Amino acid sequence: MTTYSIHDLEPQLAANRRYWCGWAGTDPDTDLPTYRTDIAHPLLNGVLRVRDLPLDEAITEARKHLTGSHWGWWVGADSDEGTAEGLLDRGAKQIADMPVMAVDVTTVAEVDAPSDLRIRHVADPSEMREYVGAYAGPLGLPGDPGLAVDRELNFAYPDVVRLAGTIDGRTVGTCTLSLGTDIGALYCIATDPDFRRRGIATALTREALRLTRASGRQIVTLQASSEGEPVYRQIGFETVARYRLYQLPE
Repeated sequence: MTTYSIHDLEPQLAANRRYWCGWAGTDPDTDLPTYRTDIAHPLLNGVLRVRDLPLDEAITEARKHLTGSHWGWWVGADSDEGTAEGLLDRGAKQIADMPVMAVDVTTVAEVDAPSDLRIRHVADPSEMREYVGAYAGPLGLPGDPGLAVDRELNFAYPDVVRLAGTIDGRTVGTCTLSLGTDIGALYCIATDPDFRRRGIATALTREALRLTRASGRQIVTLQASSEGEPVYRQIGFETVARYRLYQLPE
């Protein structure tokens, strides 16, 4: 397995493209990778980069795939230079600015989880609704989680580990670990609002780092929210790049 440092961006961005395309079973490695779930959330439908394409041509092609969904356009270090400015010139609005954070798992010490927290792998389809329901509210997924449950059950890649944190049998936190590339990538890190500030998200993240280390991988990447960024910094993550998310007018 190739050895990387936290400052090697391409494997981190490639891992991100692969994960989101896994929701829809699309190709993450094209010049214009798109994915559509029809869940009304801009992170769950979108364009992940544009490379070596005229922007107007890329916009026309993206709209063919995504019009009618609530979608966003990711701009990171793997997009053509000037993409963000070009989108703004065409009426887009920036709706998010997400730090890309990474950590070398060999530098993170193991720490005990809260004594009443149990962490288990969600593998049985019968458990998926509870898992999705636990992250749907904190992550802002609207309405009934049924479509997200279906997308999770039909995820394109088998190399995704879903960790549920439970207290007294109730799922109070989630963390998804993608091991589809030479680095680990984390998603859907969420905590029930009634159980925040008890170290649950930290414990789930640390368990994902432990699993990554056990798999022989050295680097883990994630995209942080403003609330999550200080939590990850305390664990040892560093900001190595940024994604900006845009929405075009219909």
